[in-house]
Amino acid sequence: MKPAVRARWSRAVLVCGKCSRKLEGGFGPDGDQPLTKALRKRLGLKKGPKARAGIVETRCLGVCPKRAVTVVDGARPGEWLLVSPGADLDGLAQELGLSEQKTHIADGD
Repeated sequence: MKPAVRARWSRAVLVCGKCSRKLEGGFGPDGDQPLTKALRKRLGLKKGPKARAGIVETRCLGVCPKRAVTVVDGARPGEWLLVSPGADLDGLAQELGLSEQKTHIADGD
């Protein structure tokens, strides 16, 4: 087993999987995608350590808001976000410090 694995992530975001399943979508252009998938797609991010940033769906984070998804920004672990269905993904990406990820992709990096 390797003692460590390198990742290219500049940011890490945790999204509560239980909240996402309870909503059965609610995000993306048609409002039918889970938050994790919609945010990755909006920013052009892939999964795994080679992506520019990590958006990871976790187990239950224990907050369980009604009609929202709990999101933790790895850079600010003391302040959790509650994201409602239909939220502005560009605004959320900016709040999470991911908006620069879109710029890097557009530049061809």
